[in-house]
Amino acid sequence: MPLLEETTLPQERPPTIPVVIIGNGPSGICLSYLLSGYKPYLDRKTVHPNPILYRKLQEAKHIPITEQDLEYLSEGLEGRSRNPVGVLFDTLLHPNADFGYELPSVLQWRRDKTQHIPHVVLGRSTPGGAWHAMEGSMLTISLGIWMELPGVNYRDLTNGKRRDVTSDRATPEEISSYYCNYVKLKGLQKNFIDNTYVTSVQKLCRGHSEEALEEHSGPADSGNSECVSGGALWEVRGYQQLQSHTHVPFSLFAENVVLATGASDSPVRLGVEGEDLPFVFHSISDLGQAVSRKKLDMNSDPVLIVGAGLSAADAVLCACNSKVKVLHVFRKSTSDPDLIFKQLPKTLYPEYHKVYHMMCSQTHSAASSTAANRPPAASIAFSVCAKMCPKPQLPSAKLSEHLFPDYTSFPEHCVVSFQPDMKCLLQGNNSLKAFKVSMVLVLIGTNPNLFFLKGQGQYLGLDPTKPVSCKQNPIDIEPFTYECTKEPGLFAMGPLVGDNFVRFIKGGALGIATCLLKNIKKKKNSSIMVVTRLSETNVSGPLTKAHINKHLK
Repeated sequence: MPLLEETTLPQERPPTIPVVIIGNGPSGICLSYLLSGYKPYLDRKTVHPNPILYRKLQEAKHIPITEQDLEYLSEGLEGRSRNPVGVLFDTLLHPNADFGYELPSVLQWRRDKTQHIPHVVLGRSTPGGAWHAMEGSMLTISLGIWMELPGVNYRDLTNGKRRDVTSDRATPEEISSYYCNYVKLKGLQKNFIDNTYVTSVQKLCRGHSEEALEEHSGPADSGNSECVSGGALWEVRGYQQLQSHTHVPFSLFAENVVLATGASDSPVRLGVEGEDLPFVFHSISDLGQAVSRKKLDMNSDPVLIVGAGLSAADAVLCACNSKVKVLHVFRKSTSDPDLIFKQLPKTLYPEYHKVYHMMCSQTHSAASSTAANRPPAASIAFSVCAKMCPKPQLPSAKLSEHLFPDYTSFPEHCVVSFQPDMKCLLQGNNSLKAFKVSMVLVLIGTNPNLFFLKGQGQYLGLDPTKPVSCKQNPIDIEPFTYECTKEPGLFAMGPLVGDNFVRFIKGGALGIATCLLKNIKKKKNSSIMVVTRLSETNVSGPLTKAHINKHLK
């Protein structure tokens, strides 16, 4: 993305906003909902199936959840999230969901406009985030109802559409439409600013005068006691892309910044020779484009797919359904208990179990088991040359008519290199193999891109010596407030803290909203919170200083 020169920014002091949310996916949308005065109360007509939790809820049934002790309510709960508030909010919205039940939520939502916290949500596209960029015809892993946000039933916006045994799963197209409509139905549009690109987030220390603040332009020392004690502001810079393709720079001061950027910004790379060659890709959308443009068909050399996750499985299905030959390479054994396929019910995810069955039964070793044993090679180079072939040996055994015969898996293999002549070198079982391919898809995960933070945000991770990774090294947060342990006033939620499923990212919104409401209650008599008197701040439209100042005077 193009970055604007610092000299293009206006020189007057930017407006100050209590909360800036970076990212307009389901995380940012849900948090905007809670910051807009919507409060969750116990619905007295319902009974939660967990008797201990229900007793706790009864103790404060007249008080909204956002004003209760989340640590107390979360105690003893178990679920598929490392974050206790995520588990709590999920069981309040979808009781006993992990046991296959579809019980009604035990929450009732009421709006108190006096509790509105002015905020802006900055996103690169329309509300919905990365869901707009996903292949629209695939089915989500989560059930459609698990993708819904508080206060709007998913089926109400999709006409109760039900397909078959997998009918409760949704397409990305349906989900992205639901999120867009949700923002409109809940009257949140005024908080969202689309087509915005954040290029810098820096911590500033609030001085004893506005003049000192304006003169401070560099990032603060994290050890500065004045900053740690709550006297800091965050400066958020970037630009908004208008329909005329012009870029309007902006600069904001925020008392709190929330990172809700998701995890799909940067694909994980193999780091092998030739990965930058033009036939090597890192997105499944590239496969779809190649098929639609007739660049791949049944007569093409195979497509090499690297990875053992669901994105790789989606690519296998896409290629096989288009009658394109597939070589599927992954490092794990097919018996590895950590394979995602072992965690998915067969009746609900039949297509993924079909891929898993092929991974197990249509291996390269099985296909070549009847071939004569070759004598030992004199050298690695000789072995590589001897196995260079235009097309791989595909399995000839009779397979079920429901499987794809032009598929070959390579368990416990890794890629050594990609060559300019479109040949790929694989290593496994103490041997090297080489195949000519038409295209390579490396689908081994994605990482967040926090380039706008100091040191790309690496110091925020659980292990500050490694880059932030949603699975291996998420951002270190306080478990019940989602505030970064190393940066007061900076919050993170969603995949950045290890929650990759929508049903659990909503807990981040609950934790952050609860924390901010408590902080504002403490500071409501302080002059630094004068903007909290604005209950209907409208910041839609072009993000310019004149526009925001009009609403923050």
